[in-house]
Amino acid sequence: MGRAYQNRKESMAKTSDAKAKVYSKFSREIYVCAKSGGIETDSNLALQGLLERAKKAQVPAHVIEKAIDKAKGGGGEDFAIARYEGYGPGNSMVIIECLTDNPNRTFGDVRSCFTKTKTKIGTQGSVSHMFDHAAILVFAGDDEEAVLEALLMADVDVSDIENEDGKISVFVPHTEYAKAKSALVDSFGAIDFEVDEIQFLPQMTKPIENDADREMFEKFLEMLEDLDDVQNVYFDVEY
Repeated sequence: MGRAYQNRKESMAKTSDAKAKVYSKFSREIYVCAKSGGIETDSNLALQGLLERAKKAQVPAHVIEKAIDKAKGGGGEDFAIARYEGYGPGNSMVIIECLTDNPNRTFGDVRSCFTKTKTKIGTQGSVSHMFDHAAILVFAGDDEEAVLEALLMADVDVSDIENEDGKISVFVPHTEYAKAKSALVDSFGAIDFEVDEIQFLPQMTKPIENDADREMFEKFLEMLEDLDDVQNVYFDVEY
């Protein structure tokens, strides 16, 4: 793919309020992932990767355990995935992923972020065709040929492999996530994945040249990140 990927920014939280938001977002995502795919990480690889990210983001164990216990009980909130897209400040293309128990409220909150920055939310598919929905697995290593062979032997549809600074980055379609991760672990044993995520990757990125647009874009991101229902924001801006 030859392009940088955007890591989540939860671990960058510095204030107690920011950390509380991070914990809340992880708690909600863990609950939904465990409820839909089961609480056993051996069979739910998405949950396994999510728990690893939560620990790296220093989410307290009791927060993680509470979310899993809630999923185990089968009760609790009925969250659904909601995805919105549109053009943000500086003609940026943006995809916003949410987990919500009230889609009408969430849509109104997200639309307000567009409106307050004098931009407009789009219809489904308006910008997502310019992104690849990909699984990304990054880990220490330098033998990309061996990695590629292991993936191909497992019949994984590989989009790209990058080898840089002692790290292997594997990109596959999001539907190949479980197969790719299983193939790597089966071939190379326990792996400490630096990145283990499914993201929307822009096919092309661009800078925002205008200072006013750049400031408005930063304000736009801050407004979105303040929304409890927003889990991830993807964009095509070099930021």
